[in-house]
Amino acid sequence: MESCKAVVSTCAFGGGDDLYQPIGMSESSLKKVCFVAFWDEITLASQEADGHKVGDDRYIGKWRIILVKNLPFTDQRLNGKIPKMLAHRLFPNSRYSIWVDSKSQLRRDPLGVLEALLWRSNSVLAISEHGARSSVYDEAKAVVKKNKATPEEVAVQIAQYRQDGLPEDKRFNGKKALSEASIIVREHTPSTNLLMCLWFNEVVRFTSRDQLSFPYVLWRFKEFRNINMFPVCTRKDLVNSMGHIRKAKPLTS
Repeated sequence: MESCKAVVSTCAFGGGDDLYQPIGMSESSLKKVCFVAFWDEITLASQEADGHKVGDDRYIGKWRIILVKNLPFTDQRLNGKIPKMLAHRLFPNSRYSIWVDSKSQLRRDPLGVLEALLWRSNSVLAISEHGARSSVYDEAKAVVKKNKATPEEVAVQIAQYRQDGLPEDKRFNGKKALSEASIIVREHTPSTNLLMCLWFNEVVRFTSRDQLSFPYVLWRFKEFRNINMFPVCTRKDLVNSMGHIRKAKPLTS
Protein backbone atom coordinates (compact mmCIF):
# COMPACT_ATOMS: atom_id res chain seq x y z
CA MET A 1 0.00 0.00 0.00
CA GLU A 2 2.79 2.44 0.85
CA SER A 3 4.29 2.03 -2.61
CA CYS A 4 1.08 2.90 -4.48
CA LYS A 5 1.42 6.17 -6.38
CA ALA A 6 -2.17 5.99 -7.61
CA VAL A 7 -5.18 4.59 -5.78
CA VAL A 8 -8.81 3.88 -6.62
CA SER A 9 -10.95 3.92 -3.49
CA THR A 10 -14.53 3.39 -2.41
CA CYS A 11 -16.37 2.73 0.83
CA ALA A 12 -19.53 1.07 2.10
CA PHE A 13 -20.61 1.84 5.65
CA GLY A 14 -23.82 0.56 7.17
CA GLY A 15 -24.22 -2.38 4.79
CA GLY A 16 -26.02 -0.36 2.14
CA ASP A 17 -24.07 -1.41 -0.94
CA ASP A 18 -22.38 -4.37 -2.58
CA LEU A 19 -18.81 -4.26 -3.86
CA TYR A 20 -18.53 -4.03 -7.64
CA GLN A 21 -15.38 -5.29 -9.30
CA PRO A 22 -13.79 -2.82 -11.74
CA ILE A 23 -13.79 -3.84 -15.38
CA GLY A 24 -11.73 -2.78 -18.38
CA MET A 25 -8.47 -2.65 -16.42
CA SER A 26 -5.12 -2.79 -18.22
CA GLU A 27 -2.28 -4.98 -17.00
CA SER A 28 -0.30 -1.82 -16.33
CA SER A 29 -3.00 -0.43 -14.02
CA LEU A 30 -3.34 -3.73 -12.18
CA LYS A 31 0.39 -3.55 -11.42
CA LYS A 32 0.65 0.16 -10.61
CA VAL A 33 -2.72 1.14 -9.11
CA CYS A 34 -4.11 0.08 -5.73
CA PHE A 35 -7.83 -0.65 -5.32
CA VAL A 36 -9.01 -0.06 -1.76
CA ALA A 37 -12.49 -0.48 -0.25
CA PHE A 38 -13.24 0.76 3.27
CA TRP A 39 -15.87 -1.26 5.15
CA ASP A 40 -17.28 -1.12 8.63
CA GLU A 41 -18.32 -4.17 10.63
CA ILE A 42 -21.96 -3.83 9.53
CA THR A 43 -20.98 -4.05 5.87
CA LEU A 44 -18.58 -6.92 6.55
CA ALA A 45 -21.33 -8.91 8.27
CA SER A 46 -23.89 -8.24 5.54
CA GLN A 47 -21.44 -9.15 2.78
CA GLU A 48 -20.38 -12.35 4.50
CA ALA A 49 -24.05 -13.25 4.98
CA ASP A 50 -24.45 -12.90 1.21
CA GLY A 51 -21.49 -15.22 0.64
CA HIS A 52 -18.85 -12.58 -0.13
CA LYS A 53 -15.91 -13.65 2.01
CA VAL A 54 -12.74 -11.63 2.47
CA GLY A 55 -9.72 -13.77 1.62
CA ASP A 56 -6.81 -14.46 3.94
CA ASP A 57 -4.90 -11.81 1.98
CA ARG A 58 -7.72 -9.33 2.82
CA TYR A 59 -8.79 -9.07 -0.81
CA ILE A 60 -12.06 -9.63 -2.62
CA GLY A 61 -11.19 -9.74 -6.29
CA LYS A 62 -9.15 -6.63 -7.10
CA TRP A 63 -10.22 -4.76 -3.95
CA ARG A 64 -8.14 -4.66 -0.79
CA ILE A 65 -10.65 -4.53 2.08
CA ILE A 66 -9.84 -2.18 4.95
CA LEU A 67 -12.03 -2.79 8.00
CA VAL A 68 -12.70 0.46 9.87
CA LYS A 69 -13.80 0.59 13.50
CA ASN A 70 -14.84 3.41 15.84
CA LEU A 71 -16.23 5.65 13.12
CA PRO A 72 -16.64 9.22 14.38
CA PHE A 73 -20.18 10.03 13.17
CA THR A 74 -23.52 8.33 13.80
CA ASP A 75 -24.54 9.52 10.32
CA GLN A 76 -23.04 6.98 7.92
CA ARG A 77 -23.17 9.52 5.09
CA LEU A 78 -20.74 11.71 7.02
CA ASN A 79 -18.46 8.76 7.73
CA GLY A 80 -18.34 8.13 4.00
CA LYS A 81 -17.04 11.64 3.37
CA ILE A 82 -13.77 10.80 5.13
CA PRO A 83 -12.39 8.45 2.44
CA LYS A 84 -14.23 10.39 -0.26
CA MET A 85 -12.66 13.76 0.49
CA LEU A 86 -9.54 13.04 2.52
CA ALA A 87 -7.70 10.55 0.33
CA HIS A 88 -4.50 12.56 0.74
CA ARG A 89 -4.65 11.84 4.48
CA LEU A 90 -5.40 8.15 4.05
CA PHE A 91 -2.86 7.62 1.26
CA PRO A 92 -0.08 10.12 2.01
CA ASN A 93 2.38 8.46 -0.38
CA SER A 94 0.02 8.46 -3.35
CA ARG A 95 0.22 11.17 -5.96
CA TYR A 96 -3.16 10.49 -7.58
CA SER A 97 -6.51 9.18 -6.43
CA ILE A 98 -9.80 8.24 -8.05
CA TRP A 99 -12.86 8.09 -5.83
CA VAL A 100 -15.79 5.90 -6.93
CA ASP A 101 -19.07 5.87 -5.00
CA SER A 102 -20.07 2.45 -3.71
CA LYS A 103 -23.18 2.43 -5.91
CA SER A 104 -20.97 2.64 -9.03
CA GLN A 105 -18.76 0.24 -10.96
CA LEU A 106 -15.59 1.61 -12.52
CA ARG A 107 -15.47 0.55 -16.16
CA ARG A 108 -12.46 2.45 -17.50
CA ASP A 109 -8.76 1.92 -16.96
CA PRO A 110 -7.49 4.17 -14.11
CA LEU A 111 -4.30 5.25 -15.88
CA GLY A 112 -6.38 6.11 -18.93
CA VAL A 113 -8.76 8.11 -16.72
CA LEU A 114 -5.86 10.11 -15.29
CA GLU A 115 -4.55 10.83 -18.77
CA ALA A 116 -7.93 11.82 -20.19
CA LEU A 117 -9.19 13.95 -17.31
CA LEU A 118 -6.04 15.38 -15.72
CA TRP A 119 -2.91 15.16 -17.84
CA ARG A 120 -4.31 16.17 -21.23
CA SER A 121 -5.99 19.29 -19.81
CA ASN A 122 -3.25 20.09 -17.29
CA SER A 123 -5.83 19.75 -14.50
CA VAL A 124 -5.35 18.77 -10.87
CA LEU A 125 -9.00 17.97 -10.14
CA ALA A 126 -11.75 16.47 -12.29
CA ILE A 127 -15.38 16.21 -11.24
CA SER A 128 -18.62 15.81 -13.17
CA GLU A 129 -21.17 18.47 -13.92
CA HIS A 130 -24.58 17.80 -12.37
CA GLY A 131 -27.00 16.07 -14.69
CA ALA A 132 -30.25 17.74 -13.66
CA ARG A 133 -29.59 21.17 -12.15
CA SER A 134 -27.08 24.01 -12.38
CA SER A 135 -27.70 26.13 -9.27
CA VAL A 136 -26.98 25.48 -5.60
CA TYR A 137 -30.23 27.18 -4.72
CA ASP A 138 -32.23 24.95 -7.07
CA GLU A 139 -30.42 21.91 -5.68
CA ALA A 140 -31.35 22.93 -2.13
CA LYS A 141 -35.04 22.85 -3.08
CA ALA A 142 -34.60 19.42 -4.68
CA VAL A 143 -32.78 18.06 -1.61
CA VAL A 144 -35.70 19.07 0.61
CA LYS A 145 -38.32 17.80 -1.85
CA LYS A 146 -36.62 14.39 -2.04
CA ASN A 147 -36.21 14.21 1.76
CA LYS A 148 -32.43 14.01 1.48
CA ALA A 149 -32.10 16.47 4.37
CA THR A 150 -34.49 18.32 6.65
CA PRO A 151 -35.88 21.68 5.51
CA GLU A 152 -34.48 23.30 8.65
CA GLU A 153 -30.86 22.25 8.15
CA VAL A 154 -30.92 23.11 4.45
CA ALA A 155 -32.42 26.52 5.24
CA VAL A 156 -29.59 27.26 7.69
CA GLN A 157 -26.95 26.31 5.12
CA ILE A 158 -28.48 28.27 2.26
CA ALA A 159 -29.11 31.32 4.45
CA GLN A 160 -25.43 31.35 5.38
CA TYR A 161 -24.38 31.06 1.74
CA ARG A 162 -26.68 33.92 0.75
CA GLN A 163 -25.31 36.04 3.57
CA ASP A 164 -21.76 35.31 2.39
CA GLY A 165 -22.73 36.47 -1.09
CA LEU A 166 -22.73 33.20 -3.05
CA PRO A 167 -24.21 34.23 -6.42
CA GLU A 168 -27.08 32.43 -8.09
CA ASP A 169 -25.02 32.02 -11.26
CA LYS A 170 -25.65 28.74 -13.03
CA ARG A 171 -22.29 28.77 -14.83
CA PHE A 172 -18.75 28.69 -13.47
CA ASN A 173 -15.96 29.37 -15.96
CA GLY A 174 -18.28 28.28 -18.74
CA LYS A 175 -19.34 25.07 -16.97
CA LYS A 176 -22.27 24.22 -14.74
CA ALA A 177 -21.86 25.67 -11.26
CA LEU A 178 -23.25 22.47 -9.73
CA SER A 179 -21.30 19.21 -9.62
CA GLU A 180 -22.08 15.52 -9.10
CA ALA A 181 -19.37 13.83 -7.07
CA SER A 182 -19.87 10.09 -7.55
CA ILE A 183 -16.42 10.03 -9.16
CA ILE A 184 -13.59 12.38 -8.21
CA VAL A 185 -10.22 12.30 -9.97
CA ARG A 186 -7.39 14.34 -8.53
CA GLU A 187 -3.73 14.91 -8.06
CA HIS A 188 -2.65 15.29 -4.45
CA THR A 189 -1.27 18.81 -4.64
CA PRO A 190 -1.30 21.35 -1.79
CA SER A 191 -4.16 23.23 -3.45
CA THR A 192 -6.38 20.19 -4.06
CA ASN A 193 -5.66 18.88 -0.57
CA LEU A 194 -6.73 22.22 0.90
CA LEU A 195 -9.85 22.35 -1.27
CA MET A 196 -10.91 18.88 -0.16
CA CYS A 197 -10.31 19.70 3.50
CA LEU A 198 -12.43 22.85 3.17
CA TRP A 199 -15.15 20.81 1.47
CA PHE A 200 -15.07 18.22 4.25
CA ASN A 201 -15.40 20.99 6.83
CA GLU A 202 -18.55 22.21 5.08
CA VAL A 203 -20.32 18.84 5.08
CA VAL A 204 -19.56 18.52 8.79
CA ARG A 205 -20.65 22.09 9.42
CA PHE A 206 -23.96 21.80 7.55
CA THR A 207 -25.68 18.95 5.68
CA SER A 208 -23.89 15.90 4.30
CA ARG A 209 -25.24 16.68 0.81
CA ASP A 210 -21.86 17.49 -0.70
CA GLN A 211 -23.22 18.92 -3.95
CA LEU A 212 -24.59 21.86 -1.93
CA SER A 213 -21.24 22.78 -0.44
CA PHE A 214 -18.79 22.13 -3.29
CA PRO A 215 -19.75 25.20 -5.38
CA TYR A 216 -19.52 27.37 -2.27
CA VAL A 217 -16.04 26.11 -1.41
CA LEU A 218 -14.88 26.51 -5.00
CA TRP A 219 -16.29 30.05 -5.08
CA ARG A 220 -14.58 31.02 -1.82
CA PHE A 221 -11.27 29.45 -2.84
CA LYS A 222 -10.80 31.86 -5.72
CA GLU A 223 -7.12 31.02 -6.12
CA PHE A 224 -7.93 27.43 -7.09
CA ARG A 225 -7.23 26.71 -10.74
CA ASN A 226 -6.97 23.81 -13.16
CA ILE A 227 -10.27 22.08 -12.48
CA ASN A 228 -11.87 19.91 -15.15
CA MET A 229 -15.67 19.96 -14.85
CA PHE A 230 -16.40 17.19 -17.30
CA PRO A 231 -19.84 16.57 -18.87
CA VAL A 232 -22.37 14.03 -17.65
CA CYS A 233 -21.84 11.82 -20.69
CA THR A 234 -18.21 11.36 -19.67
CA ARG A 235 -19.23 10.30 -16.16
CA LYS A 236 -21.66 7.76 -17.58
CA ASP A 237 -18.85 6.40 -19.73
CA LEU A 238 -16.55 6.05 -16.71
CA VAL A 239 -18.87 4.14 -14.38
CA ASN A 240 -21.91 1.90 -14.40
CA SER A 241 -24.44 3.23 -11.91
CA MET A 242 -25.74 0.20 -10.00
CA GLY A 243 -27.82 1.98 -7.35
CA HIS A 244 -28.02 1.32 -3.62
CA ILE A 245 -28.93 -2.25 -2.64
CA ARG A 246 -30.44 -1.54 0.77
CA LYS A 247 -30.74 1.30 3.24
CA ALA A 248 -27.58 1.81 5.28
CA LYS A 249 -27.90 1.09 8.98
CA PRO A 250 -27.00 4.08 11.18
CA LEU A 251 -24.54 3.77 14.01
CA THR A 252 -25.99 3.94 17.50
CA SER A 253 -24.52 6.62 19.71
